[in-house]
Amino acid sequence: MDAKQKFEQFVASEGLRRTGQRTKVLDVFLATERHVTVQELHDLVRKKHKGIGYATVARTVKLICESGLCRQVDFGDGALRYEHKYDHEHHDHLICVECGKFEEIYSPKLEKLQHELVRKYDYVQKSHKLDIFGLCPECAKKNAQKTT
Repeated sequence: MDAKQKFEQFVASEGLRRTGQRTKVLDVFLATERHVTVQELHDLVRKKHKGIGYATVARTVKLICESGLCRQVDFGDGALRYEHKYDHEHHDHLICVECGKFEEIYSPKLEKLQHELVRKYDYVQKSHKLDIFGLCPECAKKNAQKTT
C-alpha cells in the first residue's frame, strides 16, 4: 500500500470525505523531503493551488500525522515541523540551539540500547524519538572564539 492509499483508507475509517484539497495538500507534502512547518507547507501548496487556505492545510497535516504518514518534530525554536514517517527509515536528530541547523542521525547501537531499556523496564514501546540539543561545529567554533 502506498502513502496515498494509506491516507485515503485512514480518512475513510474516520468517517471523513476524501476531498481534492486534502489530496493536493498530501501530494505537496509527500513531494517535499524537508521538515516543514504548517506555514511552509501552506506556502508550497499555494504555489500550485491558490485556492487552498491555511486552515485546510493545518487540518490536513493533523490528519496526515494521525494516519501515520508523518510525525511532528520540535527543534526547540518555537516552530513545530512535520517530517515524513511512512516508508522512511527511522532517525533521530542533533539540533543546534544557536543557528537551528539540524542533522538526521541513525545509530544501530543506540537503537539496540533503547530496545534493551524498554525490555529492562518491561515497557510496551509505541514509538520513540531522540533529539540532542547542542552547538553545531560552526557555532561551537564561533563561541570558542568569543571567549578567547
